[in-house]
Amino acid sequence: MFVRFIRDAFVICVLFGPIASLHAAQQEQVKKPPATLPNSPSGAQLYKQHCAVCHGNDLKGVGPVPAPYRVPPDLTRLARRHGGIFPDAYVADVLRNGVIIPAHDPAQMPTWGTDFKEMDGLDATLVKIRIANLTNYIKLHQAK
Repeated sequence: MFVRFIRDAFVICVLFGPIASLHAAQQEQVKKPPATLPNSPSGAQLYKQHCAVCHGNDLKGVGPVPAPYRVPPDLTRLARRHGGIFPDAYVADVLRNGVIIPAHDPAQMPTWGTDFKEMDGLDATLVKIRIANLTNYIKLHQAK
């Protein structure tokens, strides 16, 4: 009787085990969102389209600045200004939310998180990917 039970259990495992593991593998694939999307613009593309007009093609803040705006910062020196460590979270926050502006001054930095969402109709995940792409692009161009 016990041997028959073991044999039947073995047969069930052999027959249905691969099906259960295939199902588990499919569920695992569904849970993992893609890190980037193939049609998501690169950091270089985003920078050229949205940032170079003020920060310049070389990221040094030498783009044309109409009055009453201030000269934008040199983005190649962010790590140097933060003790030699690139401030990823700070840069992502500034890209997403702009900067705090003194009273009665015009906005100095666009809020790309809002602009990407509203102008381009992106959801929070796609906005996050764009902000990460821009942050990484700036990080790659730090002065040595």
